[in-house]
Amino acid sequence: MSSNPIHMPGMISFDPEPSRASPAPSMVMRGTPVLSLAPPGVGGRIDEEVEGEDELLPAMADDDYSAQLSWQSQSKDNLKVLMDNFSPAQYERFEAYRRHALPKQAVRKVIQQSLGQQVSQPVAQIVAGFAKVFVGEIVEKARAVQSRRGDVGPLSPDHLREAYRMYQMETGRV
Repeated sequence: MSSNPIHMPGMISFDPEPSRASPAPSMVMRGTPVLSLAPPGVGGRIDEEVEGEDELLPAMADDDYSAQLSWQSQSKDNLKVLMDNFSPAQYERFEAYRRHALPKQAVRKVIQQSLGQQVSQPVAQIVAGFAKVFVGEIVEKARAVQSRRGDVGPLSPDHLREAYRMYQMETGRV
C-alpha cells in the first residue's frame, strides 16, 4: 500500500493504511473543515497551497471593497461640489429629480404591452432607471430650448418637442 494519503477537495482524505493514521483536522477548501487521516507531516504541501489561496482571496476581496468605497467617496465628493455650484432653481430641479421615480408597475405594464410577454421586477426597475435618465435629458434640452428662445415660465409642449427632435438628431435613436 502507498503511504501517501489521497486528498480530494471537499472530501475526507484518508490513508489506505489506517493503522498509522492519526486524525487531524485540516482545511481543504476555503471554509470547509475536512478530517485528514494522514500521518503527521504527510500531505502538508497540499494544505499549505490551499491556505495560500485562502490568504489571497480575502486580500482580493479587500482590494475590491476598498476600491468600491473609494469610488463611492469620490462620487459623493463630486456630487457635493456640483450641488454647491447649483443656482437655487437648478438645486430645486435636481432635488425634485432625485426624489421622484417612475412607478415601476406602470413601467412594467408598458414593457409587457410592448414586448407581449411578462418581464421580471428587476428588469422593470432597470428600464425605469433608464427612462428616468432619458426624461432628465429631455427636460435639460427643453430648458436649453426655452432659454435660447427667451421664454420664461414652465416648459411648454413645444419646448419638449424641440428637445426630443434635438435628441433624435444627436443620437440617431428613439
